[in-house]
Amino acid sequence: MKKTDLLSIGELAERTGISTSAIRFYEEKELVMPARNNGGQRRFMRADIRRISFILVAQEFGFTIAEIGVQLKRLPEGRAPNKADWTKLSTHFKIHLDARIAKMNALRERLEGCMGCGCLSLNKCQLYNAGDAAASYGRGPRYVMGDDPIQTLDE
Repeated sequence: MKKTDLLSIGELAERTGISTSAIRFYEEKELVMPARNNGGQRRFMRADIRRISFILVAQEFGFTIAEIGVQLKRLPEGRAPNKADWTKLSTHFKIHLDARIAKMNALRERLEGCMGCGCLSLNKCQLYNAGDAAASYGRGPRYVMGDDPIQTLDE
C-alpha cells in the first residue's frame, strides 16, 4: 500500500461530505477502522470512502447503525474490498432491503385504508386499541405494523 492510498480524517471528511465527528462516531461503532501513523493520527484507506457512502445510503433507507454494522462485517478487514466482496454484501443487504420494502408497502396500504378513509369504524380501524390490548405484542402501533387485532368480547 502506498502512502497516497491513505487519507487523513479531514481528507476523508472532505471526500464524503460528512463531518470528522461523524467519522469518529463511525469508528467508535466499528464501521470504519483506520490505521494510526507513528504520530497517532488516523489514516483511512481510500476504500473507506465507499464504506461511508454505503453507510449514508443505508441510513437514508432507515437502517440502524447496528444493522449497517452487521452488513459491513461481511467485508474484509485490512484490505480494500473487491467486486466479489461488495457483491456478497449487496446480496445479503438486498434481502433485508426487500423485506423492509415489503413492510413499508404493507404499511402504506394499511394507512391508506385506515387514516385516509374517514370511516371512523372502531370495528375495523387498525389504530383503535380498546383497553390497550395491543400491548401484549410490544411497543408501537402494533396493528398498523401488521399484528392481528385481539378480538374482544364487546365486538
